This record gives sequence, structure tokens and C-alpha cells, in this order.
Amino acid sequence: MAKSFDLEKLIVDVFAPQPGEKVLVMSDFPHGELSDHNMWADRRKMAKEWHSAFQRLGKKLGFDVHPVLTYPATGGNNADLPQKGEMEGKEVRFEEVLLDTNIAVALTEYSASAPLIGFSKKVPSLRAASMPKVMRSMEQTALAADYSEVARKSHMLAARLDRADGVRVEFSTGHHAYFDLRNRHAEADDGQLHADKTGMRLINLPSGEACIAPYEGELEGKPSRTEGTIPAEYDVELVLYKVEQNRIVEVIGDGPKAAEMRDYFAVDAARRNIAELGLGCNDKAVISGTVLEDEKVLGMHWAYGRSDHIGGVTGVAEFSDPSHVVHQDIVHPKGGSMEVASLVLEYEDATTEEIIRNGEYTIF
Repeated sequence: MAKSFDLEKLIVDVFAPQPGEKVLVMSDFPHGELSDHNMWADRRKMAKEWHSAFQRLGKKLGFDVHPVLTYPATGGNNADLPQKGEMEGKEVRFEEVLLDTNIAVALTEYSASAPLIGFSKKVPSLRAASMPKVMRSMEQTALAADYSEVARKSHMLAARLDRADGVRVEFSTGHHAYFDLRNRHAEADDGQLHADKTGMRLINLPSGEACIAPYEGELEGKPSRTEGTIPAEYDVELVLYKVEQNRIVEVIGDGPKAAEMRDYFAVDAARRNIAELGLGCNDKAVISGTVLEDEKVLGMHWAYGRSDHIGGVTGVAEFSDPSHVVHQDIVHPKGGSMEVASLVLEYEDATTEEIIRNGEYTIF
């Protein structure tokens, strides 16, 4: 029998809402060519359930809850949000609502992480949790984790990424890649979003990773050293991404997915940017087919596309059209067919540390 999920406890543990604060629950909806499906419909139902849970807690703890803010789906992960949405059937402006919000929680089909990070920088009183493609099943897995332990591990990993100049990765397929981490700062997605949180005031929920944007070569005379061949599996098709100076320069493969990705990157050069290196550390996370949870599984992930929301320099302006904006993660989890055989951090003092060996962390 599945263990009962205590949503109110999770809210208190993660957000610690304070008397007088205001909470906003956000949800996107299908429109036009963006067709509805069962999991999306259930996610909108979950948004209402989370809203009700916040309302119940608000009565006990003395904070207020806005009506649910709904908006037409952007159609792209980390694309900018529309200027307007709806609350109880009335049109509202996003910026005005967020200026009057302390805690925002987005249960969405398409990730709102990047724009919410932008809002949190403009509105110092705002902190936000992004939950793209969250599924009810996660209430029994990654959302049920011990978040004090998630926080401990994510900060251990972030501290090491911060110290490192680069990362050498060998995949179980035998391919190798190097990620240049110079001139960058790592973040811990630690599942802690209290009012006194410093640094980036956005988390993914479920949480449990440390992440960093690789150096993109923006400094004159200092090209990025990120390079190598990164394998990715789409169903049973192997696709290889050849990387030079932090850009995907070639998609290798004879199958239909490889052809699709060649066309995809040809549309907009900004999509070729290596945008993130991440390390998952949520012991309860499982491979669910949803990146939100998959990237929290013990192991490594990386992303291409937009990076400015996590400390990089590739933002919306670097894409030839706003509709092309993407930040897409690819996961190499423990036990996967393309797991990490070895991940070695190279520090500024010329020392090294292998923190993953045969898919397992060596540091905890």
C-alpha cells in the first residue's frame, strides 16, 4: 500500500510560509496546436489541490493565497511567459501579480524556470518553485525525499563544482567529454525555499541537484574548452553530439532522430549552446520519463540552449526568434544504458577528484 503523501508538511518544509506573505499557484493550459493529454489535465487538477492545501495552511499560519493564475502554454521549455494570464476569469498582468507575491509555485506543462528566475531577480521579495511536467506519481518518489538530506548532498556537489575549473566525463559507451567551468558559479537546487534564502531564489520541485552553466567563451581571447562527444539515447536510437568550444557542431547518427536533431539545430544556432552541467542527488527520484524527476536521479545531466537563468550568457536575445528558445536537459542516470563511467573534477590547484565511478558517487 502506497504511503500517504503529506502535502502540507512538504509545503512547510520547503517554503516555510510566513504570516502576512502571499502565495501564488500557476498553471498553463493547452491551446491551438498544443493539444491536451491526460497527464497535463491531471497536473491542472494537482495545481488546484496545491492551491487548496496552501489555503488551508494559510488559515492556520496567517498567510494569504491568490486565486490560481492560469495562462496559455508557451509551447517551449524556459520560453518567456506571456504578459497576461487569468485569475477567476479576469485578465491580469503577470508582472503586477508577481510584484504582490512572495511564493510562486508553477505546476506547468512547459518549464517556467528561466522567466521565474528573471522575475525573482527583479522582485527581491519573490521566491519561486518550478514544477514542469510534475506527475502525481512523484508524490511517492522524489517529492517524498528527506529534503534535509537532499540539501546536504546538493550543497556538497555545488561546492565542488564551484572549485572546479573543468570536468572530465567518460560515459559507459566509451565516449568522452570535457566541460569548461571557468568563470562560473554553481547553484544547489536544495529543496529549501524559505524567506531568508540567499542566491538564486528559485528551485525545481522535486529538488535535488547541483548545476552550473559551462563557460561559453564570451571573453575576448579566451575560447571555451568544452569539447568531446556526448551520447544520447532516444528510445533505442543512439545519437552522438560532437561538441567544440561549447557548441554542438555535429549530430552523428543514421536514424530518424539524428536527422530530426540536425534539422532542429539548423533552425537556430543558439540551440547548439551547451547550457548546463548538472549532478542529481535525490535518493527517492526514479526514472519516470520526465526530465524534472529524471535529472534528480543519482547521476549526471547536461542541457543545450538557454543558459542565462543559471549564470550563463545565452538568453532570449541570442535566439533568432523567441519561439526558438529552449533549455533541454539530457540525462545520464545511475543504472541507465548510457551512465557515467567516470566523472573527474579538475581543480585550479591542479589536483583532481573522481566523484562518480561506474554510476556511483564516491563522496557519499
